Amino acid sequence: MTLKQLEAFYLAATLGSFALAAQRAHVTQSSLSKRIAELEALLDIELFDRSSKRAQVTEAGHRLLPTAARMLELKEGVKALLQGPSELAGSCRFGISELGALTWLPRLVARVREQHPQLLLQPQVDLGRRLERQVARGELDFAIVPGPPDDPHIVAHVVGEVQFTWAAAPGRIRGRRPLTVDELSRHPVITMTEGSGLTRAFDVWAADRGLRMQRIVASNSLMAIVGLTVADVGLSFLPKTFVTPWIHQGALTTFRSEPALPGLRYCFVHRQDDHRAMVSTLLGCVTEKADFDLPAGFVRESKND
Repeated sequence: MTLKQLEAFYLAATLGSFALAAQRAHVTQSSLSKRIAELEALLDIELFDRSSKRAQVTEAGHRLLPTAARMLELKEGVKALLQGPSELAGSCRFGISELGALTWLPRLVARVREQHPQLLLQPQVDLGRRLERQVARGELDFAIVPGPPDDPHIVAHVVGEVQFTWAAAPGRIRGRRPLTVDELSRHPVITMTEGSGLTRAFDVWAADRGLRMQRIVASNSLMAIVGLTVADVGLSFLPKTFVTPWIHQGALTTFRSEPALPGLRYCFVHRQDDHRAMVSTLLGCVTEKADFDLPAGFVRESKND
């Protein structure tokens, strides 16, 4: 019995897909299937029921899972103990929300390329809840999304907090005093679509205060919301530092509300059962480079930063 055979079984069982398991193990699907077949022959028992299109773990397979998990976790522990920090290789598929992609993602890519030139980064930009589901299914290694996550099998590490401000085209909001809930409800609001963690946080905040806004537009693009707000389609709530360029240009103005908008924490999320060194190493890189206070239009940092 080999650790590679146990890894093939464990990945296929927990990810629910031989194809995803092969991708995670960096082998072909046929090679992964062969390793599982060898393990089944060695144990003289079937670990998967292959009578349907989707291979299901058998009762014996379920009994083996906890032991396989402990052995693979021990393997990672031994590697970390004896090898120390090492250069990563292969590929890493991760998710990131649009705000991160428009601000600090270049910093992360530059640092990973510097420290791990053999690691291929494959970022996917999407709404937070969609990315979270892909992490849960094993389709992404991790994601940086608004938290906290919904899935109890997902682990979250806070890497930043974003403060928001109300934004409008010049002339829509008169005066400098904070707007009340009643005054806010008289204006249409432009929001992200329902898959956004930002929209979910706003909906909770509005519901707690009895605020019913005229939501006339929902977009899955932060930049589109900025454009619609500049065009005076309605109000929007946007990351405070992100909108600085449009404020300086005079294209947008900001105002406050009473009560104030809540902040939003962004988290590095990964599967609870994923103990790979790559995940912990990239968590360190993200923690170091994630800066949501950068304005839109990332300014390249110096080589010594």
